[in-house]
Amino acid sequence: MAAITVRGLSDETHRALKARAAAHRRSTEAEVRAILDAAVAPPDRVRLGSLLAGIGREAGGVDLDISRDRTPSEPIDLG
Repeated sequence: MAAITVRGLSDETHRALKARAAAHRRSTEAEVRAILDAAVAPPDRVRLGSLLAGIGREAGGVDLDISRDRTPSEPIDLG
């Protein structure tokens, strides 16, 4: 995992980062990682869940009222 050191950060910026981290209930380091990740993420990136939801909408929706067979299965005989 890569690591960087940021020197010369103003006290005001450091305080703002700490406050923002506290608001998001994470460490300052985790907050900085989240900011950097968001800054370099492609703006048109499609997440898998969003893509699947879109496919479901295009197909007219998905019926999730599924009936499952509750019959207990028999163990296989390996002998």
